[in-house]
Amino acid sequence: MSALVCGLDVHKESTYATILDQDGEIVTQKRMPNEEVPDFLKPHPVKRVAMEASTSIAPLYRKLVEEGYQVTVSHPRKTRYIAEARIKSDRVDSKALAELLRLNSLPESYMPPPHIAVLREKVRRRAFLVRQRTKLKVKIRDVLTYEGVKPPKEYGLYTLKGRKWLEGLGMESVCCYLRVMETLREEIHRLSLELRHIAAGDEDVRLLMTVPGVGYYIALLVKAEVGDIDRFHSGDHLASYAGIVPSTHSSGKVTRHGRITREGSAWLRWAMVEAVLVHLRYDTPVTRLYHRVAERRGCKTARVAAARKLLTVCWSVLRNRRPYYNPVHAQA
Repeated sequence: MSALVCGLDVHKESTYATILDQDGEIVTQKRMPNEEVPDFLKPHPVKRVAMEASTSIAPLYRKLVEEGYQVTVSHPRKTRYIAEARIKSDRVDSKALAELLRLNSLPESYMPPPHIAVLREKVRRRAFLVRQRTKLKVKIRDVLTYEGVKPPKEYGLYTLKGRKWLEGLGMESVCCYLRVMETLREEIHRLSLELRHIAAGDEDVRLLMTVPGVGYYIALLVKAEVGDIDRFHSGDHLASYAGIVPSTHSSGKVTRHGRITREGSAWLRWAMVEAVLVHLRYDTPVTRLYHRVAERRGCKTARVAAARKLLTVCWSVLRNRRPYYNPVHAQA
């Protein structure tokens, strides 16, 4: 293995590169457009490359992996904890990445394989489209409130009758929002059909769908965000990855727990909270935990606690390769 390592501080249009030798001495440093990085590395016996996780690194990451480089993607926040400097610049950052890589001390960030990356984009895209449609529904209600128009109580505002009623108002802004909503509805429907087809052929997704409250979409989202379940040695480890565990401050003999960390995958955290709302219809250990916590701490805290427990259930189902079973029913 080559003794040379390279740290790349990647931005949207350009990259600052630093190459270090085995003693940590700078071999060369240079700023260049992102597409020139592979040509910059070729004259040097570099095999290991480091860069911080961000959206901008994706094309360069794929290119370097294709060309045979061992690319390590670092966790930005944890890297800053280790390599915090008073003087911060692209040159300093790229050198710090190279130095941490040379010392094998770089906190790694997970980069999904291509098929998981494609699935992740699809499930996130669907969630984005649904959220945009929800925002338009809110805008329509805001317009009605501003104009002093009360919606009908006999049927829903976005049912077939409700849409005809909205169109009959003759408000330009409302009709505009309705047209955009129709386009979003078609795209969501098309994407949902594609995701259902993917779910039907995926064993992990079928296992997750045996958990009450986890439908095909939530199961696909969990699969996309988790990737390889063997990355997590326990359910608590997975919950920590989702940022759904309490923060902890310990000093001496005093330990305090605060709000959840909210680090890691916000999508996975959101999915579990959504799944809990349906899961609570069933009598399970998760549901009983929810009611116990709700009595002491309130519904909001109980929902988060139940979401964490439900995520550990999903981990167990995937890790053990067995469908979910309800121990409450077994006891009965």
